Amino acid sequence: MISIQLLKTSSCKFISNSNIRVLTNTIKRSVMTDEVSKAQGATAGGDTIFGKILRKEIPAKVIYEDEKCMAFHDVNPQAPTHFLVIPRKPIPGLSHAEDSDVELLGHLMIKAKQLAKEVGLGKGFRLVINDGKDGAQSVYHLHIHVLGGRQMQWPPG
Repeated sequence: MISIQLLKTSSCKFISNSNIRVLTNTIKRSVMTDEVSKAQGATAGGDTIFGKILRKEIPAKVIYEDEKCMAFHDVNPQAPTHFLVIPRKPIPGLSHAEDSDVELLGHLMIKAKQLAKEVGLGKGFRLVINDGKDGAQSVYHLHIHVLGGRQMQWPPG
């Protein structure tokens, strides 16, 4: 969440709501541009931060895990509620999934839906899977973003 503090000074006595919206949108674009930059430099292969989270080598706010997947809160949330659902199987991205992964992919989607309901996203939520550089994938381990807690905008990107 972005918070803006305003101090009354001689050079800044009044900021309108429209100016705050412009500033907030500029900051959001800056954050998104940073993620796109990370994605442009990311490469598939090798260990990832998600592999380390799965092995409990680094901490995460885990909300669910079973023999097929794990779900945890995103460290850089883009909505009031933002968590990830990842498979234990190290699939670099959706375009690398095989026909034999159909049951696992379905499991990830069903768990995303169930967890969204459990965390209070009954009014709706968005699922996002970034794939490859143009899809802004910055971690090459398949993951589903579950975002909610506010009105989503369209088009998304």
